Amino acid sequence: MKFLLTAVVSFIIVNNSFCQKPVEVYFNKIRNNTAELTAFFSQMPKGGDLHHHFSGSIYAEPMLQYAIKNDFWLNTETMAVAKTKPQNAGNEWKRFSEIKALGQLEQFKDKVLEKWSVKNYNHVDYPSYKLFFESFDKFWASAVETVPQGMQELKQRAIKENVSYIETQFLYIPLHINANSNYNNLLRQSASNEKALFQLLDSLYADYSKQGIRQAAIDFNKKVIEHLHDSLSIDDSVFTMRYLNFSLRFMEPVDVFRDLTASFISADNSNLAVGVNIVAPEHGETALKDYHLHMLMFKYLHHRFPNVKYSMHAGELAMGLVLPEDLVWHINEAVFTAGAKRIGHGVDLPYEKEVYSLLRYMAANKIAVEINLGSNEFILGVKEDKHPIMLYKKFGVPIVISTDDAGVLRTNLAEQYVLLAKRYKDISYSDIKTFVYNSIRYSFIKDNSLKQKLIQDLDKRFKKFEAMFPPVK
Repeated sequence: MKFLLTAVVSFIIVNNSFCQKPVEVYFNKIRNNTAELTAFFSQMPKGGDLHHHFSGSIYAEPMLQYAIKNDFWLNTETMAVAKTKPQNAGNEWKRFSEIKALGQLEQFKDKVLEKWSVKNYNHVDYPSYKLFFESFDKFWASAVETVPQGMQELKQRAIKENVSYIETQFLYIPLHINANSNYNNLLRQSASNEKALFQLLDSLYADYSKQGIRQAAIDFNKKVIEHLHDSLSIDDSVFTMRYLNFSLRFMEPVDVFRDLTASFISADNSNLAVGVNIVAPEHGETALKDYHLHMLMFKYLHHRFPNVKYSMHAGELAMGLVLPEDLVWHINEAVFTAGAKRIGHGVDLPYEKEVYSLLRYMAANKIAVEINLGSNEFILGVKEDKHPIMLYKKFGVPIVISTDDAGVLRTNLAEQYVLLAKRYKDISYSDIKTFVYNSIRYSFIKDNSLKQKLIQDLDKRFKKFEAMFPPVK
């Protein structure tokens, strides 16, 4: 009997497929084949995309078509567009109608797409991170004019790609609030004294309040977010979208705090605006100099708005991009000082001080990490075992897979899962399924009944998907 039991156990261990679901058996057979994985993940329900920039997720072609149709101005050297000719502009600015009359439209279309996205990028002529971050200013004039079309594009593409939820970093809140620049040096000087800093922020907060920042944020919710969301019927039985507000980390401190304040107010007064983030290159000179100050601003605003959740771009850095000293503390600061609920990118993790304590804390406190494999490879050159995803997994940190900027990077969520499956063989189908569910569980959706509904919808989608792989007889 003992011999028989041992033989059965050995058989199960050796023949792992014996105790696996048919979908797992199939997945393990195809995980070295990109085309087969692409078909598999295209069909698989993918839950939500939680690290998602609205303007960077729209493909360049429709924005370019809009600029041509409305005869925008094109800078024929940089490929930036403008609705009206910029002041003091030189001869390099031409209308699209003029370019067309010269018979040059088709060649400029190609040039524009190559500057507005990674199309045809050869990894030789220009730094990849510069191409990526510079693209946004080039197409912004068209992007801001095509927001409704962009929202519909994202929804319809998500439905076709079996993505049921998007949590997008949406639009910059327009503010006519005077930010007193005299505070900039005082704020920077007080960053090492939290009590003194918070007193300064109290003064700034009172000043912004007198100027009507609360009403401006609430108006943005009603006139922009709610109006667009409702008039376009974004939510339905198969798709849901929610919105994050943000500030730009390359601005001066008073401007960052002004925009963060409006962002927190907006998120505190809306079921559609569900959180806050801070964006722009983390390696920029001002971003690096003011990083600790920004984290304290989040801490301050959390005290005022304890119900507002926020994710944070943190650790989107790599060796060689910045000084080694800048790689050791950004995720720590985002987690322990700012109190972020999720971390976006988190690529510099292996260099972070007391990294194992940090990982254990993130795991114990359910602080998820938004993994963007394609983005990290293109912008930072970090891929395969240089990427810390397996460190996060080993320590039990909740993982979600996301796209970052699918339009600029010319990718989709399925491709991120293909990269995941091909590169990290210790990640099983069961792990991947957990990551999908995490994208709903760790979303900032405020309505718990809606979150449960999306999870139940995932249950049904996975049941239907897995039924496509019958047992092998």
